[in-house]
Amino acid sequence: MRFPDHFIEEVKSRVVLSDVIGRRHKVVRSGKSLKVCCPFHNEKSPSCYLYDADGHYHCFGCGAHGDAIEYLMSQESFSFH
Repeated sequence: MRFPDHFIEEVKSRVVLSDVIGRRHKVVRSGKSLKVCCPFHNEKSPSCYLYDADGHYHCFGCGAHGDAIEYLMSQESFSFH
């Protein structure tokens, strides 16, 4: 089943990324930025930045990048539907 692109964008716009990731990982504020220890590799200091306004994350340690849907798919082993 294929969801319309406008529906997917609507879902993404209603989700606060830091709330989704913050349910499992400690999110810390660093100035205007939000950081978290990357959920995709083992690290001691946060290198994964969360951009709530844009709805995406980026890890400068391992290069992981995505949005809330991609995060949930990878962490929970969910399929898209």
